[in-house]
Amino acid sequence: MSLDWIYIAISWLLLRWHELWDLIVPKTVVLGTNWSWVLAIVFLVITVRILLFPLFVKQIRSQRAMQAIQPKVKELQAKHKGDKETLQREMMELYRTEKANPLMGCLPLVLQMPVFLGLLHVLRRLVPDGKHNPTLYGWTAEQFDLASHAKLFGAPIAGKFGATAGVEALGSTPLNVKIVAGVLILMMMATTFMTSRQMILKTGWSEDPQQKMIQRLMLYGIPFTLLISGYLFPIGVIIYWVTTNLFSLGQQFWVLKKYPPPPAAAKIGEKSKDVDAAAKLTVEAPKPGVKPANQKKRGARR
Repeated sequence: MSLDWIYIAISWLLLRWHELWDLIVPKTVVLGTNWSWVLAIVFLVITVRILLFPLFVKQIRSQRAMQAIQPKVKELQAKHKGDKETLQREMMELYRTEKANPLMGCLPLVLQMPVFLGLLHVLRRLVPDGKHNPTLYGWTAEQFDLASHAKLFGAPIAGKFGATAGVEALGSTPLNVKIVAGVLILMMMATTFMTSRQMILKTGWSEDPQQKMIQRLMLYGIPFTLLISGYLFPIGVIIYWVTTNLFSLGQQFWVLKKYPPPPAAAKIGEKSKDVDAAAKLTVEAPKPGVKPANQKKRGARR
């Protein structure tokens, strides 16, 4: 199946935003950055996330419904322990009655993947090496040339931490690319961690061991894998990822405030915070026979 329609759609959005910002910001390079192209990527993210916002709200509502019906789910599991067919039928009826959809949690992420992959493909071909057709996916030769030379703090947006060959021809250096890409990769990892942490602190750790393992994977595993994948991502794609994470942080803050978790989940979240606070006090507590630091200071003053 050809994915050209995705590449054409992503290119069209990117080019329209670039044309708009080209009218607003200076066309000259400022701080080693072609801001019209960088802002075009940022507003590509904002466009996609605004279009997907209604689905995100449905996702949160479905998650709340799933949390609220957990006691009923456990009752059904206990009642139909040896009858999988009846259990499945009763579970589907429960989901329908309570308007809960277990698959809704993955839908916004699944719909964002084609956009991410489309931008990755489009930016990877922005290399003026004669091997790529500059007029593919609705681009003009001039737009291709401008985009392939576009930079963020002196590093080409099509450049990668792990592939710096040929960047001199674009007016940059391998060290410049590695510094800019390295900082962005760290930002990508940090914002990914913060996004998952924000959700877990609000809703609490799951009591189900399997779900808790998935939460830990989301919190620690995914940010770590970005250290590897970020090595191969073009700088423009990392800009996209960091922007979408920042958008997610603001979006989750608003939605979690408007649609708070059920009381049971909120208590779990508060319990997690209390455990963390208790652990911190235990670590900071003085050892037997050792006076606290503040007590020593009072004695010195006397």
